[in-house]
Amino acid sequence: MSALAANPVVLIGQEQPVQVLFVGPHPDDVELAAGGTIALLAQGGVRVGILDLTNGEPTPSGSVKQRLAEATAAARILGVTVRVCLNLPNRSLQADLESRWYLAGWLRRLRPSVVFLPHGEDIHPDHVHGVRLIEDASFWSKLSRSDIPGAPHPIRQLIYFACVHLRTVRSPDLLVDISNTMDRKLEALRCYRSQLDPEHRRGPVPTTVEEMETVGRFWGWVGRTRYAEPFFLRVPPLVPDSPSLAALMRLG
Repeated sequence: MSALAANPVVLIGQEQPVQVLFVGPHPDDVELAAGGTIALLAQGGVRVGILDLTNGEPTPSGSVKQRLAEATAAARILGVTVRVCLNLPNRSLQADLESRWYLAGWLRRLRPSVVFLPHGEDIHPDHVHGVRLIEDASFWSKLSRSDIPGAPHPIRQLIYFACVHLRTVRSPDLLVDISNTMDRKLEALRCYRSQLDPEHRRGPVPTTVEEMETVGRFWGWVGRTRYAEPFFLRVPPLVPDSPSLAALMRLG
């Protein structure tokens, strides 16, 4: 299926501008890595959007209808302004020109200043190609004199979140304290019953929700707080003024 043949579905809100956009290859990707940060931003009054590149199907335990319902429920818990599933092809996601044009058009619709996307080092092909697709579309979003729908829109900052398919990642550039929103993150993850902890799962292993609680506690330990989520940067962020600097240094 080509990008032009995709049939996007708006799950929450409308096609309206957001300040921050989290983009993941599959439903549940952004919640696993950054659910606490999403809830924290939304709680602070930031207009947050989630864009799922695919609906995640087929999988052994899910269906398209179920996956979309799970994603909708999770988004409501986290308090996002808009969530859209672009319905690009799962398992064969590609960073081709057609998909880049398609995604750049959606970035122009939603007009975020900051885009969060998966870490580039992963073993899942959809994640690897998805990262490149998001990076390329973010660049194309600002182009003038093009046939991309909508007005040109520059993305000010790309921030990468930790994917779940690799157990080791390099030291993060940023830790976000999610001690006050960890419960909401775990509640959102429990919405994904078909994927994270299906009924047929057996054996003395922790559930995905338990694993994420442990991971959050580890990064919290690193950051000297209760729970945290790690993020990575390719370009250092600019702190624009002294109040922002004070907040960054926890002086404000």
